[in-house]
Amino acid sequence: MTLEEHLRQYEEEGYTVFPDVLDADTIRRASDHVEWLIRKHPDTRPEHFHSHMMYDDPFWVRLVADDRLLNLVVPILGPNIALFASHYICKPGGDGLPVAWHQDGSYWPLEPMEVVTAWLAVDDSTVENGCMRVIPGSHQWPMMEHRPVEGRAVLPEGVTVTLEDEARTVDVEIPAGGVSLHHPMLVHGSHPNPSPKRRCGLTIRYIPTTTRITGEKKRKTFLLRGEAVPGINEYAPFPESRPGETFM
Repeated sequence: MTLEEHLRQYEEEGYTVFPDVLDADTIRRASDHVEWLIRKHPDTRPEHFHSHMMYDDPFWVRLVADDRLLNLVVPILGPNIALFASHYICKPGGDGLPVAWHQDGSYWPLEPMEVVTAWLAVDDSTVENGCMRVIPGSHQWPMMEHRPVEGRAVLPEGVTVTLEDEARTVDVEIPAGGVSLHHPMLVHGSHPNPSPKRRCGLTIRYIPTTTRITGEKKRKTFLLRGEAVPGINEYAPFPESRPGETFM
C-alpha cells in the first residue's frame, strides 16, 4: 500500500497496518526489555506494564521516540508530536488475558481528542495467540457506554456490540516489527491467548502538541518532535541510562 492508501484506510476504516517498520535488532532489544520488566516486576501481570513504569526508563522512551514510528503519525497529527502514554500488553502463552471490546477515547483525559495509537508488534501477533480485532468504520460511531466486564481481562470495562457488527470483525495480524495505527473511537479488543506463543505488543499514544492532557493529576510526558505550544503541557527531559538500574 502507498502512504496515501494507508491514510485513506485510516480515515475510512479507523485503522491501518504497516507490516515492516522496525528492524529485527530493535525488536530483539524490545523483547529483552519486556523480559527485564517481567523480572523486575514479578508481582505485575505482563499485560499491565503501564506508563508509570516508563517515565524513568531510557530505553522505553527512546523506543517510542524512534523516527520510524513518528514518521507514521506525522501525516495524521502534524509535525509537532508529544507522547500521551505507552503500555506493553504482553499476553503470556497459555494464560494471556482477553481485552473486551472498547473505545480508547472513553478512558483518556485529552482536550481535544486528537490522538493516534501506534501498536508495535514485539512478537508476531496472530489469530492463534490473540491478536487485536477491530470493527472497521466503528470510529465513526458515537461514544458507547462502557460497563464492567466479567471475569479476568486486561481492561475493567467494555462495550457490547451486535452480532451483525461482530460479524464484520477483522483480525489484525501483524508480524514482529510491524505497526498498526488506530483511531481513539475505533471499537477493538482481542481474545485470550491459549497458544504456547507469547503475544507482546507496545501501545504508544501520540498526540499533537495542541492537545492538552487534563485531569487532577498532571501526567509527566515527553516532547518527541517539533515544538511545544506554550501553556498546553509540560514536558520532562528524557531519562538517562543508569548502569545497574536501567535496562540500557
